[in-house]
Amino acid sequence: MKKKVSLGIALTFMLTLTACGGAANSGSAESQTHAQTPSHYPLTIQNYTKAEGGTTWEKKDQVFDKAPERIMANTRPAAELLLHLGLADKIAGVGANFGAPDKAVEAEYAKLNILSDEYVGKEVTLGTNPDLVFGRGGLFDNADWGVGTVDTLNDMGIKTYVLESSVTGGTYDSIYRDIENLGEIFSVQDKAELFIKELKERQEAITSKLAGITEEKTFAYLHISDPKEVNVYAAHDETFFNDAFKMVKLDNIFKDETGEVSVETLIGADPDVLIIPNWDTYDGSNANKLKEALYANPKLSSMKAIKNKQIYAVDYNYMFGYGYNTIDGMEMLAQEMYPDLFK
Repeated sequence: MKKKVSLGIALTFMLTLTACGGAANSGSAESQTHAQTPSHYPLTIQNYTKAEGGTTWEKKDQVFDKAPERIMANTRPAAELLLHLGLADKIAGVGANFGAPDKAVEAEYAKLNILSDEYVGKEVTLGTNPDLVFGRGGLFDNADWGVGTVDTLNDMGIKTYVLESSVTGGTYDSIYRDIENLGEIFSVQDKAELFIKELKERQEAITSKLAGITEEKTFAYLHISDPKEVNVYAAHDETFFNDAFKMVKLDNIFKDETGEVSVETLIGADPDVLIIPNWDTYDGSNANKLKEALYANPKLSSMKAIKNKQIYAVDYNYMFGYGYNTIDGMEMLAQEMYPDLFK
């Protein structure tokens, strides 16, 4: 990517992740259908909505009389998921074109209508003439960086699908339910089942490799792009993020912290591992430079993670894209942390 967007991501990070927050009132989404007709439709999928400026996601049904024909995907990972289900010809536009590419669908992705390297607003979204807006929940907002609220889009006759994984309460298992629902919506159940099987096998492979690791290590996430910064993000409501790291037996030491976390609190908590974002794919600060600066920071010198050289960089989309490709990031992290187990 030629355009540097890490600064824009950093500026909107707290706002858009907060927009993702707010637990769904009654647990995980389950797809429900009306009495099945030979044509499979009409189909009712239980999904989510959130009031403008609200913090709580409520369940809201989306009724499909047929498979959508024009999909606006609000992030790269959302578009890549659609590609895995064979829906390239239905993708009308893609926002937030950043993050590590999925090599399996990279050639197809390159042919899509990329709307922006950054988050896109409602005007750009509507310019694709979508009949479905799909993707990360925190971007369903009427703000400049949002595609429009679910209710606003629905009132205009446009269907929506908020990834369950991106709603507070979501976990990596939510991805499987999202894929199942997409299989139903687009009547591509066979492809959905095969993709779920592939992802579950990869997740089980990580579990098997790390079976001998009996204790979880603690970690803290530093959301930084400037080597001079030490900015802790507690990720209290980020249930998908926290669940994903459990794949590699890492436990967020600040997951129960609801306020800001100071550098002094970080030093006192003394986690085993520090995780930083890998901005390399955004032409931002090199991850190695960030690591070097943290290791050389005298204020942090007493920490275990500094002494033991336990700082790891993970691509932003693997952590906060709420997508299937988080498994890519966890595979890479597991191999980096425990190389002897992956020989």
